[in-house]
Amino acid sequence: MKKAYNNKIAPLVLGLILLASCHGLEELNENPDQIGSENVDPNLLMPTVINGAGKAVVGLGFGDLAGVMQHTQKDGWSSGHNAYDWSNDSHSWNGYYSLLTNNKTMIEKAEESNLDFHRGVGLVMKSYLFGLITDLWGDAPYTNALRGDEGFEFFDAPFDDQKAIYEGILADLNTANSLLSKDQDSYFSIQGDQDILFGGEVAKWRKFANSLALRYYMRLSAKESAWAEQGIRNLLSNPQLFPMILDASDDANMSYVGNTRDDSWPTNTKFDADPQGAYFRIKMAKTLVDALKALDDPRLGIWANEIDVPLVLEVGAPDGTDFVENGERHVAEDIVDAYEAILGFPVDYDKEYVGLPTAIAFGAAYNLSENVNQGTLNLHVSQLNDIYKEASGDLLQARLMSAAEVNFILAEAATKGWAPGAPEAYYNEAIQQSFNAWGIGDAFSTYIAGPAAYGGLEDILEQKWIASWSAAAESWFDYRRTGIPNLQAGEASKRSALPLRFYYHIDEIDNNSVNAEEAINKLETTEFKGDDASNNSAWSKMWLLQGTNKPY
Repeated sequence: MKKAYNNKIAPLVLGLILLASCHGLEELNENPDQIGSENVDPNLLMPTVINGAGKAVVGLGFGDLAGVMQHTQKDGWSSGHNAYDWSNDSHSWNGYYSLLTNNKTMIEKAEESNLDFHRGVGLVMKSYLFGLITDLWGDAPYTNALRGDEGFEFFDAPFDDQKAIYEGILADLNTANSLLSKDQDSYFSIQGDQDILFGGEVAKWRKFANSLALRYYMRLSAKESAWAEQGIRNLLSNPQLFPMILDASDDANMSYVGNTRDDSWPTNTKFDADPQGAYFRIKMAKTLVDALKALDDPRLGIWANEIDVPLVLEVGAPDGTDFVENGERHVAEDIVDAYEAILGFPVDYDKEYVGLPTAIAFGAAYNLSENVNQGTLNLHVSQLNDIYKEASGDLLQARLMSAAEVNFILAEAATKGWAPGAPEAYYNEAIQQSFNAWGIGDAFSTYIAGPAAYGGLEDILEQKWIASWSAAAESWFDYRRTGIPNLQAGEASKRSALPLRFYYHIDEIDNNSVNAEEAINKLETTEFKGDDASNNSAWSKMWLLQGTNKPY
């Protein structure tokens, strides 16, 4: 089990200077007591960076991007989650750059003290965080970011081209692999309790670095096929030189402590017992529920509860018939007809699992719910499993990178001829590792003998989409470059297609206007731009997608 976030560092973290990443300080206030690279132990910065990254992954992959990728839907306060009702004040990258500022201090201190482990970890986390930034927004401050402490001239940093950011990320990951290649005993000053991802195990960080490189090469595969192929072939040519996360025991997972609201799983009812709180708002999406039911997938029962009260149609019953018997609600045809005429969706009579359709109006009333308050218990739709009421738990993890993901990437690479062996073997192993991660490894043999048996690339990407539960950002990035799975926007969605990126935030546009406008002008608009006033649209294509004809 992974180490949990150590609250003892909180006073230290509060003392760290979080300089603006690329702008925003009209005056540079000097603090003689601030903690900088000259007087801080990098061990104490490490959990701050990891914890922030982990919470960001869950915030994205269990938040709005889970809605985009139709893992979940909300039946209250749902516009940003279900309908992509985003704008230039919806998503800011400031939190990422604050983490990167702390991470930069950790790297600098590690360099000064010749601490190769800490420097390697810092480069991995730098790559992870900058990777998220460019994946989510596109061009961004990179080369001259994080230099606000050097003077006023660095407050408004230029935006690097997205290609250059990926080049920098992959170079840093290669350096990290080298730094982390020695025996465990060769490193100094490792404090396992401060490494809340791997407990100070150097070999696991090395696997994480190379697995991230594999992720980013595949990310580039539609745009820069030759570059991606060469990178993947190089990584796979020498498994001893480039070890990867291939077993769930090596997954890059961060646990939640569960002592306070801030260090607890976001839907917990320990600190949010409101019957209209987060747990009661979020339901599994019908898209995912139906896919899991079609595959007879045992992960469904781990992620969702069975419905409290199944519905039964009383054919031929008198109008107005509506009663509960033996835990089931029986309704007459006229009640169903009236409901379906208003909501426009058929009643779902499944007796076990019912998901919430994508971006529907009046979601709280779905499936004949009699409680139409926003974000409350719907007796006829599946709630999330009770584990998601808890503040912490073995399965409540921030999942930064998994063996399942790595094996799915290898399966896709094998379909292209870039990886040795048959795609089916990697596909099967990916599903096995996903099952292992969720504690149901013994169910794999039966599962793979059924409808989930390998049939091609679409199966790889659909299963990867399923396995990214609670980490849906990765499935969004896959969807953008492949169009798989073939997800459709809902009736209440802001546009009739899924979004492709986050808007550059208004604060960046106002404070770093010349550089921001230059980046915005390089975005390529699509037919779904709608009423967005500039290229800065969630339906514009960043460099990574331009010229690929994907996903639309």
